[in-house]
Amino acid sequence: MWADFQPLTVQRDGVTLFARQGGPSASGRPPLLLLHGHPQTMAMWHRVAPTLAKTRRVVLMDLRGYGDSDRPPAGEGSAAYAKREMARDAIALMQSLGHERFAVLAHDRGARVAHRLALDHPQAVTRLMLLDIAPTLAMYEGTTEPFARAYWHWFFLIQPAPLPERLIEADPIAYLRDGMGRRGSGFFDKRAWAEYERCMVRPGSAAGVCADYRASAGIDLEHDRADRAAGRRVIPPLRVLWGANGVVGRCFDPLKLWQAAAEHVSGRAVDSGHYIAEEVPEVVLGEAQAFFNDEQ
Repeated sequence: MWADFQPLTVQRDGVTLFARQGGPSASGRPPLLLLHGHPQTMAMWHRVAPTLAKTRRVVLMDLRGYGDSDRPPAGEGSAAYAKREMARDAIALMQSLGHERFAVLAHDRGARVAHRLALDHPQAVTRLMLLDIAPTLAMYEGTTEPFARAYWHWFFLIQPAPLPERLIEADPIAYLRDGMGRRGSGFFDKRAWAEYERCMVRPGSAAGVCADYRASAGIDLEHDRADRAAGRRVIPPLRVLWGANGVVGRCFDPLKLWQAAAEHVSGRAVDSGHYIAEEVPEVVLGEAQAFFNDEQ
């Protein structure tokens, strides 16, 4: 799956982060960082990354709590899993590779990290493309019954420990199948799915996943509200795609919500469900190449 990508690790504040890189190191274009969603790993990019790496350096990272990255203790208020901390992970990784400025393509949880990355480190992000999310604060504030029923995991995972952890750990593969299978499964590559299973059964995975979501429903909202009160918005050019057949598009107006949160936004629905990069990789590739190749 990753024959042309070099594995590597980087340490930040005692947390080991696993990554891969491939593609030309001197293409004249900013490198591109790919961030995955829940409950996945960088394997979700296997249909997209090799083609993107033909023309630029591509870096993939497993978020803390996922994949082959560490699963540190959550800490008070799950602060260790704040998207601000995950964004610092990304900065540390890219700087360790000599990249002070880079573009970002991100899905789901990774897209929430990318949102925070662009807010906290606008000088580092040249532009970003986010797949199938609306801003976290807007989604929580706009929660309806249909959304809560469809995104049940948002409200299950934030319950006090150790209830959700114990239930997931009883059968982590069932959690994967129930969580991802409800939104379609025929398009997942067997090798990628095997990676999702392998990493979900790693010790600490359930705790990491829960901490990620508890942070989003707690400390991340505090950071988002502070930004809104201060009038801070995403400055780098932003492209958003969402699945026409997915929950985000049915329950929210993603483009309108991002226009309220960012300065330069474009986007559209695509004929897909939630897992856009795996369902319609050719669409993601076309959009990414057009958007990122337009950088000056």
